[in-house]
Amino acid sequence: MRVMIVDDEPLARERLKALLPDCGDYTLCGEASNGEEALQTAARCHPDIVLMDIRMPGIDGMAAARRLAELHDAPAVIFTTAYDQHALSAFEAQASDYLLKPVRRERLQEALARAQRLTRPQLANAQQGAEEINAGRSHLCARSRGRLELVPIEAVYYLQADHKYVTVRHPGGEMLIEESLKALEEEFARRFLRVHRNALVACAHIAGLERDGRGRLTVYFKGIDDRLEVSRRHAAEVRESVQRL
Repeated sequence: MRVMIVDDEPLARERLKALLPDCGDYTLCGEASNGEEALQTAARCHPDIVLMDIRMPGIDGMAAARRLAELHDAPAVIFTTAYDQHALSAFEAQASDYLLKPVRRERLQEALARAQRLTRPQLANAQQGAEEINAGRSHLCARSRGRLELVPIEAVYYLQADHKYVTVRHPGGEMLIEESLKALEEEFARRFLRVHRNALVACAHIAGLERDGRGRLTVYFKGIDDRLEVSRRHAAEVRESVQRL
C-alpha cells in the first residue's frame, strides 16, 4: 500500500516515516508540508493512504481531506494531530481513523490496517448515508484509556442513561459518554425510538417485541441477545413504530 505523509512539522514527518517500515507492507510514496502541497503530491503519486495533520498553514488538513475524497481514486485518510477536539469533524470528513500525537507504533499499525480495508464503495455509501440523514453527527466519541474511541451512529444498538453517563451499546461492547439522553434523542430523532425514560433504541437494529418471564414488554435486537424493557408510558407508541419498520 502506498502511503503519503502530510505535516507542517519536519520532525513529525520523520517520526511517521521511521515508524512506517515496522507496520507492515507499506511504502512511502510522497510527503507534503501543507494541504495545498498534499493535493498536488497526491495527484502525482496516487497514494492509497494519507497520514494527515490537521492544523497547517494555508489549506488545513480537514479541507484537504474533503478535496481528496472527491478524487476518483480517493485515498483513505488518517488524521494525526495533537488536538482531540477535531475528532468528530474528522469523521464527518470521512476519515478512516484519528491518531493523537505522539503517535504510537501500535496505534499507527492498527489505523493503517483499518484504512487498508476501507474501500471506495464504502466511502461512497457513507457519504450517501450522511446526505440522506442530513442531521446529527456520524459518530459518537469518548476517551478511553488515553485514546479516543469513536463508534459510528449506524452501529449503535441502543443508548441507555445511568445518572450522568449514557451507555452506548455497539458491536464491540459498550462505552460511556457524558451527554444528555434528551439531547441525543433530539439530535438523532429519525434514527432512535424512545422505549423508556432512560433508553433509546436504534430503529435499524430492532428485531421485535416480546414479553419476558414477568410479563413485561421488551424490545430485542438483531445480532445481540440484549433485551430492554418498554415502559407502559411508551408501549403504544413503540408497538406502532415497530409495526411500521
